[in-house]
Amino acid sequence: MAQGFSAEPGTQGPLTEIPPAGLRRIRLWAFAIALGGFLFGFDTGVVSGALLYVKHDFDLNSFEQGSVVSVLLIGAMVGATLAGRIADGIGRRRILGLIGAVFVLGTVVVSAATGYPMLLAGRVVLGLAVGAASAIVPVYLSEISPTAIRGRLLTLNQLMITAGILVAYLVNLVFSSAEAWRAMFAVGAVPALLMVAATLWLLPESPQWLIAHGRPEVAHRWIASVTDDATADRLVERTRQRLAEERAERERQTLASGQRTRRLLAPDVRPALILGLTLAAVQQFGGINTIIYYAPTIIEGTGLSASNSIFYSVFIGIINLAMTLVAIRVVDRSGRRPLVLWSLAVMTVSIFMLGLAFVVDMNSVLTLLFMVVYIAAFAAGLGPVFWTLIGEIFPPAVRAEGSSASTAVNWVSNFVVSLAFLPLADAIGQGETFWIFAVICAFAFLFVSRYLPETRGRDAEEIGAALAVRFGRTGRADGVDGTEGAAGMDGAAGAAGTDRSARSSRTGR
Repeated sequence: MAQGFSAEPGTQGPLTEIPPAGLRRIRLWAFAIALGGFLFGFDTGVVSGALLYVKHDFDLNSFEQGSVVSVLLIGAMVGATLAGRIADGIGRRRILGLIGAVFVLGTVVVSAATGYPMLLAGRVVLGLAVGAASAIVPVYLSEISPTAIRGRLLTLNQLMITAGILVAYLVNLVFSSAEAWRAMFAVGAVPALLMVAATLWLLPESPQWLIAHGRPEVAHRWIASVTDDATADRLVERTRQRLAEERAERERQTLASGQRTRRLLAPDVRPALILGLTLAAVQQFGGINTIIYYAPTIIEGTGLSASNSIFYSVFIGIINLAMTLVAIRVVDRSGRRPLVLWSLAVMTVSIFMLGLAFVVDMNSVLTLLFMVVYIAAFAAGLGPVFWTLIGEIFPPAVRAEGSSASTAVNWVSNFVVSLAFLPLADAIGQGETFWIFAVICAFAFLFVSRYLPETRGRDAEEIGAALAVRFGRTGRADGVDGTEGAAGMDGAAGAAGTDRSARSSRTGR
């Protein structure tokens, strides 16, 4: 699903010990920042219902319908690429306000569209904001987060994306009886204006950005407002030292930038690159965003009216949100590998059955059931865990480059699938198209079974050793991967066993 697209969000929040009153303020700030994630979800989800009416008003063929959906992703790729550099120049708070203003502008253009070209232009503008939000929100959240609750505040972005999709489905339902697709889009201006207002009157600037740009006294005042002066003194000085170290490291790496690119293609890094790029592609080519973007259109194909199709799509949004919550709670307990394997297994069966439902003309209830099961399986595994994995499988020296490459492949794959789905379904049939996705999910299951080690609780060197074994780049010393290989869907015990074997293998070498 189109969520969590930033390549490598910041991980060193500046705050540690915060009193309850300070924590409440930080949580309020985090919610305001995460409105960017909510708008990300809303604007990718609202088109699913609006499309049912837009296609008649503007007489769109299947390719034009697909382009209305997918052109947002072109804007998002551009927005994500530009946002980081702009944020480093003007600050996190100002760029968040700018993103909110772009959301408002795009919403106005789409809502007032007089034809297909203007609609496309508005969707591109919204895409710029979506991409920028996907890059900036996780970083901003990280840089205001106390260590103790950083994980929870970072997952708030993911939750707000799925909440935005659900709210978009509910908005579609409210306006479906009047076929008011312009109103569906226009509702997005409300959270966008709230985000702009928050940057003007509520949110502080990131203390890390302030210190990096020679304004430590402002950062001190900000930190002291939620802690105390002594804590602020200590944290400002520690942040200064760390930023100086990072600046020196960046300068060293800039001199070796060509070497870094070659390093990503080096034989010992190649397994991580192959794994990251393949997972990025199959996450989208498994068909998830055809459901998210086209759920009402797909359900309408079973014979239901447009308004009923939108009503049933709300259940998909609810399941998506609920299962994302489940994944966030269990990923650090169950491990990454078993979640991804179970997810792909259920996705394969459910989307095959969804295709069969169209081919043999099953009733609408069964069709919706297969869609819901598929969404649940994705949201509980491959969807969120992919973004965790690409932050873990690459060696630290090339982690940003590897994560960025994987993210780029994910964006491009999302665009291709979103654009091609309706024309392909028109050409060969909806059921047969879903069977193609089922084949891709089955391939992904086999690929993950063979090549993905457990990463939970492992450091970068251990993960690299386990990847080398799975890609046949080293001998199976001390039974490396024996525990994982014994069962495709291994649990936490198997992961622990594999951790021990990988460590012994590394020590032996």
